[in-house]
Amino acid sequence: MIKLSDVSKSYARSGVKAIDGLSLEARNGEIFGFLGPNGAGKTTTIKIVTGVLAPDSGRASLDGIDVVSEPMEAKRRLGYVSDNPEVFSKLRAWEYLNFVADVYGVPTALRQERVARYAGMLEIKDALDAQIGSFSHGMKQKLQVTASLIHDPSNWILDEPMVGLDPMAAFRLKELMRARADEGKTVFFSTHVMEVAERVCDRLAIISKGRIIFQGTLEELRSTRGSDGTLENLFLQLVDDEGADGAEAVPNGGGAK
Repeated sequence: MIKLSDVSKSYARSGVKAIDGLSLEARNGEIFGFLGPNGAGKTTTIKIVTGVLAPDSGRASLDGIDVVSEPMEAKRRLGYVSDNPEVFSKLRAWEYLNFVADVYGVPTALRQERVARYAGMLEIKDALDAQIGSFSHGMKQKLQVTASLIHDPSNWILDEPMVGLDPMAAFRLKELMRARADEGKTVFFSTHVMEVAERVCDRLAIISKGRIIFQGTLEELRSTRGSDGTLENLFLQLVDDEGADGAEAVPNGGGAK
């Protein structure tokens, strides 16, 4: 479970809040979609959940473990696929996967089984002896997905995971997301692709200008809007009502989106 309680984070220079009093809960056994326009605070939120950034106030936790006060224990409970798959270009893919497995203390036989499963499913198994720098964007994304699952995390966090994936890989990624949720794990992902969110999410949150403006199921969103429209139409109406525009500046300690 991923939980944020009244979390705020300010921009480095201006002091304006990148996220402001944000509270949400992604539960065990569900796929939770995190939606919002560019500059809304999605990546800032994800960086706080993963411990890359510390909040100015409020609390972020994974399975009840505080991300700030118990960072190592919290990180053991997450797998993270960032929106930028650039990693260790000089390493061979299998060397990188072994490095990640070593960090998490995954036994040899178990890491081999998981690498074979996920790399095979994503069709990069035959490329694991190549240097990562020779990979296409999509292959790097598949490698990052494989690495994020090598320790079987209870919380899987993905930031724009479909970008750069071919249709088959995107389909298999969605299958993986559903399978992990069905196992009782938490899947939390941000996306701009409303059709994907509409098809796969059990619940979702919409963020605008650093604040959550909706959290719940698609049917609950339709009920609040008095419409049976698509998620895309409802999202655009809701964000337009909030007058969301402009770009997010850089918060303390890193970039934002």
